[in-house]
Amino acid sequence: MAGMALQPGGQPSKAHQQVRGRKKRDQWTKILFLGATSIGILALMVLIIDILIDGLATLRPELLTNYPSRRASGSGLKSALIGTFYMVCIMAPISFLIGVGAAIFMEEYAKKNKLTRLIQLNISTLAGVPSIVYGILGLAIFVRGMNLERSLLSGALTMTLLVLPVIIVSAQEAIKAVPSSRRDASLALGATKWQTVQRSVLPSAFPGILTGIILAISRAIGETAPLVMIGALTYVAFLPNSLLDQFTVLPIQIYNWISKPQTEFHDLAASGIIILLIMLLSLNMLAVVLRNRFQKNL
Repeated sequence: MAGMALQPGGQPSKAHQQVRGRKKRDQWTKILFLGATSIGILALMVLIIDILIDGLATLRPELLTNYPSRRASGSGLKSALIGTFYMVCIMAPISFLIGVGAAIFMEEYAKKNKLTRLIQLNISTLAGVPSIVYGILGLAIFVRGMNLERSLLSGALTMTLLVLPVIIVSAQEAIKAVPSSRRDASLALGATKWQTVQRSVLPSAFPGILTGIILAISRAIGETAPLVMIGALTYVAFLPNSLLDQFTVLPIQIYNWISKPQTEFHDLAASGIIILLIMLLSLNMLAVVLRNRFQKNL
């Protein structure tokens, strides 16, 4: 046995046995992780294939232009799609301004002490809180506390609460990734703190900030529980004309169809899931493309 350390009795040494044992453990660990990954991918593929089989038959242009109906043959997603679009248009700018502003303050201006560490811990914790908690919070603050009723504005503000911690954390990570040498060089040239943040830090951090915002919005688009809590309608055959009108969104409409006993509505729900998946995948691809484009321009 060339290259193998042997004991006097001709047996492999203890060190060699330990090395062989580690290699075997590594192999079994790789097999275990590969099996777990394969099971997850296989389950996802089965779900997607099942949705495609059920939903492609009813995936037609009228689904995007018709309002919900009591009859499956004439039912569509128009009010849900428009409601989702309106909600994102309200939620995105508010989340961007507050989230990025909070991240800039925490990273560039706030002193590192017990209070800021406590605030940071709470923000990180809120990023992982179940979405139903934000629905309860939105019901208490916006629907009842501010008397906004079960309106589009209440829904958008509730979803803003949901995505804010995610945006703050992702923006902080993007700002942290900017080399301190950029800040030092800007300050050495006589720039003020805000000029340094505005002209040096933010342009470098913007790709990461933008990616975090788009991914957070993607999460909000697919959420149902918070909007159910604040009373988003499951059947809306009209478009909201003001911020205080009632509304629905795509996940709520899918939930409504799934809850019906007729199989035709279940097929429509599968078509709605396909549309929702296309929207989410498009947003994720947009995040990757924009991040790469901005990084090339730096």
